Amino acid sequence: MRLYRQDLDALAVESSVVRAMDRAAIEDFGVPGAVLMENAGAAAAEVAAEMLAPGARVLVAAGAGNNAGDGFVIARHLANRGYGVDVLTAVEGASYSGDAATNFRVIEKMRLPVHTWKGPAPAAAGGAELIVDALLGTGLKGALRPPYPEMIAFVNSHGARVLAVDIPSGLDGDTGEIHTAVVRAARTVTFALPKKGLFIGEGPLWAGEVILADIGMPRAVYPAGKALPGP
Repeated sequence: MRLYRQDLDALAVESSVVRAMDRAAIEDFGVPGAVLMENAGAAAAEVAAEMLAPGARVLVAAGAGNNAGDGFVIARHLANRGYGVDVLTAVEGASYSGDAATNFRVIEKMRLPVHTWKGPAPAAAGGAELIVDALLGTGLKGALRPPYPEMIAFVNSHGARVLAVDIPSGLDGDTGEIHTAVVRAARTVTFALPKKGLFIGEGPLWAGEVILADIGMPRAVYPAGKALPGP
């Protein structure tokens, strides 16, 4: 899994471009969505491990959609590396569908502690040295609905460093505007191509260091002039 850390603003595109790339990879080339989710989660776990001391505790904050699925993959990989992992979900486990549901069942069978947000954060969150923000992705439009403003406020007030998955939750991927509230990340690992909102508007103030992960999409789905660099 290749990670890129330089000159990313030149590769930045609108979120709709990456969604179209995702559809083309799945529908035209037959790359399973579960493979893309696995690659994204594995790459983000690699970045998370760079931010952690051996045996540290991690809290993965997961929303309701595919961004949560990435978070569950990250939780599995970090637990396999020997980190203590708790998962905090915005919805009950039965609400997940598709690839996110598949990866939720995996962490359940691994017996990772899973807590559903009920208001005050669980006591298990107190010892986390890193929070993985897998609450909301790039499809966000308009004001945030509960429980996301409260969960974002908890993440920001916790005191742990934060790794955002694809984009800090609450940030508009195209404009860099804030929708109600936004996670303040130390690092953001973004997938396939960087999103414009990470580099304009409020984006640079909240995204921290931006790292791009190659998640294995066929080169043919990349827009002209936006292909990832070679070795």
